[in-house]
Amino acid sequence: MARKSSGEKSEGFGEIVKTIVYALLIALVFRVFLFQPFSIPSSSMKPTLLIGDYLFVSKYAYGYSNASIPFSPPLFEGRIWASQPERGDVIVFKNRLDGNKDYIKRLIGLPGDKVQVDGGVVKINGTPVQIEAVDPFIEKIDTVHNQQCALRREGNCVKEQFVEVLPNDRAHMILNVDSNSSGRDNTKVYEVPEGHYFFMGDNRDNSGDSRRHGGHYIPEEDLIGRAEIIFLSSEGSPFLPWQWRFDRIFNFIN
Repeated sequence: MARKSSGEKSEGFGEIVKTIVYALLIALVFRVFLFQPFSIPSSSMKPTLLIGDYLFVSKYAYGYSNASIPFSPPLFEGRIWASQPERGDVIVFKNRLDGNKDYIKRLIGLPGDKVQVDGGVVKINGTPVQIEAVDPFIEKIDTVHNQQCALRREGNCVKEQFVEVLPNDRAHMILNVDSNSSGRDNTKVYEVPEGHYFFMGDNRDNSGDSRRHGGHYIPEEDLIGRAEIIFLSSEGSPFLPWQWRFDRIFNFIN
């Protein structure tokens, strides 16, 4: 059998390098312009999103800004091909108060809105949103992720659960842990500035959101994208299939 010449070997190596480069470029374009994977590290969006959920976030949903690009280089100002988010969208954004880390919350207040929480009920422009109690949310006690648990039963944490319906008829589940959480359940009126948005977590008593610091509003250029679908969910390692939550995989995010 004839041996390959050094020229043939270098050509073969060059083809491998080109294939890797093309694959990396395609992955970069996919991540920057189409979809970015995102994992849930905290309990602030329970029951909608659980720790160990892995999502795809659509980057094109609201147009593009520096926040859309890895490491957020200051290439331009504002957003290009911008479109308005809808109230109730679950959105990933940069949080300037936390070192520009990625956060995920639900959009409650649009530019110009007046938002208040009164007795645990959200008011938007003076009108309370509709809420309806449903079966409680029950999960195992976890000393790390259940720092707040007003009712404990047989080793489980029991939380009140409600369906909340926003003014545009978008419905989703929310949790109430402590009815006496005055700092979160009873707030001042927040007036959302133009070009900014007001976000809240669905786990209302265990979420650092726009209620912090007297009103933390997110500029539109800090939006990264809309959470679309859970592509994997695991109670432990994502590499161990027996720890996967199969009932959550490929669920669209409401």
